[in-house]
Amino acid sequence: MANNRSETNEMAKDRYLELKKILEGRRREILSEVHEKMRDVRVDGPTANLQGVLDAVETSEVDIQEDIELALIQMKAETLQKIDEALSRLEEGNYGYCFECGAEISERRLRALPFAVRCKDCEEAREVAQQRERMLAQRRGAASLFFDMSH
Repeated sequence: MANNRSETNEMAKDRYLELKKILEGRRREILSEVHEKMRDVRVDGPTANLQGVLDAVETSEVDIQEDIELALIQMKAETLQKIDEALSRLEEGNYGYCFECGAEISERRLRALPFAVRCKDCEEAREVAQQRERMLAQRRGAASLFFDMSH
């Protein structure tokens, strides 16, 4: 019996170390991308102004590109926050388990989406429920348009 328990503890420790490695690797990768994007924004911004007077279309294109770059940085920052939350859950011992059913989230899913909080089945069920709710809301909205037009 003691041998089974030590094997279980060893497997849990291996899983913990593997999950921590996945999370920290993804975190380093995203941090590197964020720093690179920020560097690009700083480097590209001033040189565009040195090229001379830009016409309205060029200025608009530069503004759109800057907005896209900033949105990408923001998305990566949000992903970093999710990874930090996942690392906290890992330290607390509840990372890698579905919030809905409590089942262990597959390592394959965690490799693809390291901050996943639901197993594949529960996430799919949640997405179906959300889609159904959106469709009902659209129908209610469409029905209210017809109702308003009749008055």
